[in-house]
Parts: sequence; structure tokens; C-alpha cells
Amino acid sequence: MSPSGNERRIALFIDFENLVTNTGFTPSNFDLQPSLDRLLEQGKIIFRRAYCDWSRFHEAKAHLHQLGVELVDVPPSTRAGKNAADMRLVIDALELCYAREHINTYVIASGDSDFVPLAAKLRENDRYVIGLGVKQATSPMFVKACDEFVYLDAASRERERDEPRRTKTDVQGRKKGEIPASVRQVVASLLARATGPLNPSFLKEALVRKKPDFDERDLGFSSFSRLLEAMEREGLLTRVQQGRQTYVTAKDGGQEPARQEPAEATSEPARADALPSPPSPPAHAGSDEEPIPDPDEEG
Repeated sequence: MSPSGNERRIALFIDFENLVTNTGFTPSNFDLQPSLDRLLEQGKIIFRRAYCDWSRFHEAKAHLHQLGVELVDVPPSTRAGKNAADMRLVIDALELCYAREHINTYVIASGDSDFVPLAAKLRENDRYVIGLGVKQATSPMFVKACDEFVYLDAASRERERDEPRRTKTDVQGRKKGEIPASVRQVVASLLARATGPLNPSFLKEALVRKKPDFDERDLGFSSFSRLLEAMEREGLLTRVQQGRQTYVTAKDGGQEPARQEPAEATSEPARADALPSPPSPPAHAGSDEEPIPDPDEEG
């Protein structure tokens, strides 16, 4: 999803050693393609670079080359060879930020909290920062430092969705398909302040801002539309169909404005102040920006 609704121009920086050390991935089975596919839904990836001592991870080189990733070799000159790769990544990212203003989105593929200052500096420069890492090996501090965070476990999620439906629980003991209080609170607050129907993408962007690693699939819903359907069944909101687009309003607030019936012909000319005003477009919580497309109807 893209908050601005415009195609992103993306730079991808990969801390490769971090992604294949104590994460369940190995250099030989590491597959970057699912993550690239997800990023390509948001825009064009115009910069791809991976950092590490490639003499230790030569099994991964062919696959990354096929995906157009530039491999930056950082041989360990000291015991802190890993830190040398991190430093090179940070320097290159900041240099690109100041030299290429047209690149508006930076993806940092790592779970290392050492990249928190980099994420903060990029955001200070009005860049959108997406983190990419393995869930069980990612620092919560780094997740919060990003605008959005994507976990490298899409394959396992696909397998879960293909399994027969059964009751499942997450790490907090919550049943899959149960709507957390934090989601209810954000949606209720936005709908209470809205002056008209809201686009579903606007709601999802707000949830991601509140929790960068928000993903409806973690809650047991295959799409954001399914989550909204569940919230509607619980009476938390009303979905309104306007043309081909679905909007969301507060409960019982989804009636469309009554159509203006043509006035009967009279002998008197119609007064200018009696003419109906043109219908207003759906509101976006007080914003004058153009509607954002439904995330599940794009593409």
C-alpha cells in the first residue's frame, strides 16, 4: 500500500548476514523473490544492493544475481567484520538519500536495532522507510523505527491459508479471526471524526502507522476486506457500495444521499438559489486529498 497513492521509487538495502544467521534461513534456501513481488506492488525498485562477506555465503550469489541485486563484498578486516558491512550499508543509504531526491522509499532488509538511527534519519528527510526481516530475529525497536515492516515469512503464511480451517491462536493466545482492541480503537476513532465515508486504504494506512508490522493475515483474515466484513458483522462499522468502490462509515451511517428529483415544470423560471448543489465526494477524515484505492481491488 502507498499512503500517497503514487508509485514509489524504491531503494533496497540488504544486510544479508543478518537475514541468514539464526533465522531458519540458509544461504542456499533464502528466497528474496516473494519480498520483491510485494515491494513491486507499491512501485519500481530502482536500486538493489546486498552487503556481507560473500566468501562465506557463495551459495546465495547466483540467486541474488538473477534478481538484479548488486553484491557488495565487505571482507572482515577486523573481528568486527559484521559491523563493517553495517557501516557500509548506512553510508551508502545516506549518500543516496542526499544525492537522489527522486528515490522516496528506502527498504532496509535486516532485523538489527543498529539500523534504528538510519531509519530515523531517512524519515527526517521525508523518506518512507520499510523494514524487511525475519519475525523471530527482529528487534522491536527497529520495527517501531520504520513506517512499515514486512516479515520474511510469506511462504509459511501461504501454507497456513491452504490448510483446512481450524481454530488457531497466536503468540498472545488470541484466537485467529478475533479482532484486537487496538484495531477496534483506531477504526472507531477515525470513523467518529470523519465527515463522510472513508476509503478502506485510509483505515489500513492508519493501522500501519500505529503498528508498522500490522498485517491482517496475522489475525486470521486473508485480506483487509475480510477484516472489515468481520467488523461489520460485529456492528463496529457499515460498508457502503458507491459505484465500483466500497467505502466505510460508522454504524448505521452508510446511507447514500437521496437523489435530487427533477422539479416539476412551472410557469415561473427556476431561481438560481433553488438549484441543487453538486454532490460532495466521500470524505477522508477531513482531508482534501483524492480517494485512495481499495487495497484489495488494486492490480
